[in-house]
Amino acid sequence: MIKKLEGKRVIITAGAQGIGEAISKAFLSAGAKVAIHYFSSAENANRIVAEAKDQGNTAFAVSGDLTDPAKAAETVQSAVAQLGGLDILVNNAGSLVGRKDLEGIDQAFWREVMDLNMSSMLFVSQAAKAHLVENENSSIVNLASLAGRKGGHGGSLAYATSKGAIITFTRALAAELGPEGVRVNAIAPGLILGTSFHNTHTSEASANETIATIPIGRAGNADDVARAVAYLASEYDGFITGATLDINGGVYMA
Repeated sequence: MIKKLEGKRVIITAGAQGIGEAISKAFLSAGAKVAIHYFSSAENANRIVAEAKDQGNTAFAVSGDLTDPAKAAETVQSAVAQLGGLDILVNNAGSLVGRKDLEGIDQAFWREVMDLNMSSMLFVSQAAKAHLVENENSSIVNLASLAGRKGGHGGSLAYATSKGAIITFTRALAAELGPEGVRVNAIAPGLILGTSFHNTHTSEASANETIATIPIGRAGNADDVARAVAYLASEYDGFITGATLDINGGVYMA
């Protein structure tokens, strides 16, 4: 399966830290050519690129505000120019931003969460489509969340709503792009420790409480997610599309 990634040209949004970094490294180790997008993680992005080149792999760092449609398009065009085309898009950018309950959500906060998680995905996908359809077998993998399935923990109403929208966006886009040879799938990670997301927004007590409910008996890690993304992007005969793969140790079984 991983051999199918060799030489593939890949854009990974927010690919310089946490889950994004693990995804970038998984594709690079499989021989793909990777454009690593970042917004504020320039040091990490440049480090990953340098490490990749030291190992004989091909990587580039590209920066841009993906919540701005014009800048998102510019970022994609820059990446495609350096890669020489595009086979795979991984829409990983997103954030919880903060925990607010119903009464605490104002218009500015709602828009920020939706723009970071959903609008950015729309703008990047729009810019990438023309390049993806040039190939016989291209794919998009979107990062959703267990929160989009279950509603999330307290204070994650806006975030969970945006991630649920990504799951529906994935199904709709799969139907739209399937006839043009592009598969579109999503993954929905559960508790993935060791990332800035959970380091910032999840307390140790909350994490331990969640782990106690996971049938497999542990939290996930970024590599668990990266392997799943690589699988969906490289799936053998290309018959999986419109699917959301749950990565949560069995805490939620669709």
